[in-house]
Amino acid sequence: MTTILAPALDVELLSKIENRTARLGLIGLGYVGLPLVLLFNEQRFPVTGFDIDANKVRTLTEGGSYIYRIPAADIQTANQRGFRATADYSRITEMDAVVICVPTPLDEHQEPDLSYITETAKSIAPHLRAGQLIVLESTTYPGTTEEVLIPILEKNNKHGLKAHREGQAGNDTFFVAFSPEREDPGNDTVERRDIPKVIGGLSPQATEIAASLYGSIFNRTIRVSSPAVAEMTKLLENIYRCVNIALVNELKLLCLRMGINIWEVIDAASTKPFGFHPYSPGPGLGGHCIPSILSIFRGKPRSGTSRRASSN
Repeated sequence: MTTILAPALDVELLSKIENRTARLGLIGLGYVGLPLVLLFNEQRFPVTGFDIDANKVRTLTEGGSYIYRIPAADIQTANQRGFRATADYSRITEMDAVVICVPTPLDEHQEPDLSYITETAKSIAPHLRAGQLIVLESTTYPGTTEEVLIPILEKNNKHGLKAHREGQAGNDTFFVAFSPEREDPGNDTVERRDIPKVIGGLSPQATEIAASLYGSIFNRTIRVSSPAVAEMTKLLENIYRCVNIALVNELKLLCLRMGINIWEVIDAASTKPFGFHPYSPGPGLGGHCIPSILSIFRGKPRSGTSRRASSN
């Protein structure tokens, strides 16, 4: 009697990605998720968008757009290629890979509000199945993927599935990775696919699957050793911008008092071929991420308690 073994879950999913038959679910159809939908759709992947906002779902279904950089014609083309938007999270079970692009704003205590991540995890966990890839893109503190997202997925799925870890065998697992979004709204000088994608999986297999998936739409992928490294990478990028924007704004005020032209100073400093990157003064820190980036760490639990709990 010949025993036929099922292919390893990672090999099966990699094959689907290579053949563009992997079914993709994008959760959160805002300025991060919707551009990803279009990139995957252009590569002929079957893509389903999930959002709790019924107005967004209706607008996309009707071929409209609510993001100024994305014309309605792009949505209509995507719909013709098979893209569908829905608020029905039971359809997560149909997906081979799920990418989470939900916001992480600050709450009234100026700590990161992870409720969008936790509620999304609770919504998809009952529909999780073995062999799926789950990727988190939301800006958050290092440890969120492993300490917040994965425990919810493992506790609340119906089949006793566990996130795949290095050296783990068996077909009762799912794959998890973190890949920080690098969307720059308003910047039309760099093509989205030319922005390198950083990827850190819970296991080497998860990293390779996620890299294969993103490699289908981005020209370069950068693999790092863990989700926490990828999470910290995003924070370093944003903190670097935050500090330098604040610095040049302060220097502008100083130059005004001293009668010095700050723009001439910046132009002159920019001639240095190493160790300097020019930043321009402006009205202050803007955008969705930069103003809140230094508060992200306040949500990181310390010795088993949150900062807020330890201060009570």
